[in-house]
This record gives sequence, C-alpha cells and structure tokens, in this order.
Amino acid sequence: MVFSETLHFTQDWDKTFPKSESVIHQKVSFPNRYGIPLAADLYIPKHAADKLPAIAVCGPFGAVKEQASGLYAQTMAERGFLTLAFDPSFTGESGGTPRYMASPDINTEDFQAAVDFLSLHDHVDPEKIGIIGICGWGGMALNAAALDTRIKATVTSTMYDMSRVNAKGYFDSEDSADARYAKRQAMNAQRLIDFQNGSYALGGGVVDPLPQDAPFFVKDYHDYYKTNRGYHPRSLNSNGGWNIIGCMSFLNQPILHYSNEIRSAVLMIHGENAHSCYFSKDAFANMIHNNPYVSNKELLILPDVVHTDLYDGGGKNAIPFDKMVTFFQTYLK
Repeated sequence: MVFSETLHFTQDWDKTFPKSESVIHQKVSFPNRYGIPLAADLYIPKHAADKLPAIAVCGPFGAVKEQASGLYAQTMAERGFLTLAFDPSFTGESGGTPRYMASPDINTEDFQAAVDFLSLHDHVDPEKIGIIGICGWGGMALNAAALDTRIKATVTSTMYDMSRVNAKGYFDSEDSADARYAKRQAMNAQRLIDFQNGSYALGGGVVDPLPQDAPFFVKDYHDYYKTNRGYHPRSLNSNGGWNIIGCMSFLNQPILHYSNEIRSAVLMIHGENAHSCYFSKDAFANMIHNNPYVSNKELLILPDVVHTDLYDGGGKNAIPFDKMVTFFQTYLK
C-alpha cells in the first residue's frame, strides 16, 4: 500500500527509558484503513525463534511511543514477545492531518492496523497476537477486542473510558443532559472560531505551573508529564495538548457498548489508589454481564498504586510484568 504522506523518523534513541541490549529495536511504519501512515517502534528479542507471539501496545491518551507504551513494549520483548509500540493517528511521528485530533473509530482502527502489520510479519505467528492499552488506550483496546477476532488476548492498564469521561465528566460529576448540551454548544462554537481562523486551537496539556490547590490526580499527571520522569517534546500531554474540539465525537460514541461480547481473554489492571480506578471496575462489571465467556476475564487491583505508577512503575516496580507474561503465555498459545 502506498502512503499518502511521508513520515520523518527520529533515528536517535529519545525514549524516556533506557535502551535494552537484549532486544533488537527497529523503526517501522504501516497504514491504517483510512490511509494514515502510523509510526512505530518494533522490539524483537535477540536469538528468538522464527515465529513468536506478538503484542501491539499504545497509550496513554495524549502520550507518545517514547513514553509508557515503549517501556511496556521493550520490557515484554525482553520476556520473549515480539512487540510493537505505535503512535496513534494525528500524533507523534504518525501521519494524519489536522494534528492532535482523536477519534473513537480511527483510533480503534489504529489498533487493528497494528494487528494487520504483526499478522504479516515474518517472525510472528498470526494466531498468537495480543494487545496492551494504557490509560485512554485501554478503552480503545477493549473496543478493538470486541471488534477484531484476530486479537486473542488483551491487557488494559490504568484504563480510562474516554467516552464516559467526555460525556459525564470526571467521577460522573457532569452526567446530565443539560451538562452535555452545554458541552456541545461550546464545542460547536469553537468549530466556527477554528474554521474562521483556518487552524485548530489547542486545549492545553497538563497544567504548568501546578496550582497549589490542584487535585491529586492533576499533581499525579504533572509529576509524570512535566518532569524529567516522563516529559517528551512530542507528547501532547507534556506540551500543548489536544485540539479543543479534538475529542468531540466521544460525547456521542460509547466505545465499550459491546464489551460484553468479547470472547477472547482480557486482563484489566488498575491501582487501588488511582483516581481512575472506577473506570476499570465498572468496565469489567459491564464486560462480564451476560457474557458467557467469563472464565478468561480478570480484574487485578493493585494496592498502594496510583494512576501514573502504571506508566513507568512509579519508582516502586508497580507494573506487574510477570503477571502479564503469564497471562499472554496462557492465552497466546
């Protein structure tokens, strides 16, 4: 397939985590079904067998592959999986214009395009493909798992339901028809401003400097995205953020509607002290409701872990990589 645009890769190692000497790292690209070329980092275990189980990784929402998703991918490659960490459409080194837009449809397709790429890779067993979605990409991963029967196992980590948070606000504090109508009014007014200006206004990334009265979850994000711990120059959350209207379509498109029809294996991981933990608890309950395929579904709540601890370990090895390895070894066979 011919790309409609040319990607420009940074060849230097510019990740927020150190490079592993036990895996082979390659820059790759592939198109989604909308013709948008996606940029990705491929991690292949050294001295591996010809046909490997493979995992596509993405997230958090507003991050880039040089941050948490790359760390997950490289670590799982160290454990014997061929892995792919990719930038979503319209962000990072991937293509798509205008920049800094999000779409429940296109971003779910991004996961499926990653499965396309992995399925046809010389060193991948196409019957052994899983996905990992972090933060907002956890919700996209569940949506992809409900749609793509090639996905045999899915892990979500510190998941956000982007439809729910856009339509109902944090902690469902704006869950009313009037509140949603006000949001729609504001978004549509912004559309005209952007149209007149010929460009899209950015909504701002993580607030900086941090207000003294900021709620804990804002401080949690600041500690990751705005410090040496996780800052990256291409990360939306570290810098200007999404377009103001970038997430508009999530208001009307509930991405988890068919999650209780997922037949493949799912492991949902969340921190007990994360502000976002209710997303995983409720999504898991909905996924297993009236679903005859529940024996391969699991919710893992980690004590004393907050949201961004599952981005990079939080300095306390919070990410349960051993558990994920066992999960994928069990279901990618």
